[in-house]
Amino acid sequence: MKKFDTQELNQLIRYRRAVYVNSFSGQRIDDAIIEQLLENANWAPTHARTEPWRFSVFCDEGLQTLAHFQANLYKELATAEGTFEQGKHQKLLENPAKCSHIISIGMRRDPKGKVPEIEEIEAVACAVQNMWLTASAYGIGCYWGSGGITYKEEALSFFDLQPGDRLLGFLYLGIPKGPWPEGRRQPVAEKIRWVRN
Repeated sequence: MKKFDTQELNQLIRYRRAVYVNSFSGQRIDDAIIEQLLENANWAPTHARTEPWRFSVFCDEGLQTLAHFQANLYKELATAEGTFEQGKHQKLLENPAKCSHIISIGMRRDPKGKVPEIEEIEAVACAVQNMWLTASAYGIGCYWGSGGITYKEEALSFFDLQPGDRLLGFLYLGIPKGPWPEGRRQPVAEKIRWVRN
């Protein structure tokens, strides 16, 4: 028995897009909507109910706190590695201020190790998809970025993560100032193999 409008669900899934920081209007999103995104994230599938997702929400002056932390850590690590790029550093300093909110995406490792790490990462990705679909339903633009300090052990404690946990990136959120981007996909039939016997 159908309980939901499946056509609307199909449209929402196809409506979801990456909307980048330069497309944000500067308008602030109500915290209550961000809380709804996070509540929906919390209902993602999770093997053995480990619920590995961990989020930090940056808004208001917290966006500058994040910007300075990211830029400084990137500069320190990239300089030591000989890979420092001034443009990337500047972007880490400037982009957070263009957002309404930024949510860091963390994966807390199950201390008992009963679930393979990849399954914990997959659960977090499902949680992010729940947030992304919810944001799209509200007309909020967002994208999952994984540059800068993502994957760096030295960043973990700032996001309340422990050794063995993972920082998987950031969900950048803002109200788009222009039209919603068009989507493109190759036909699904090219990616499927049916096995019937």
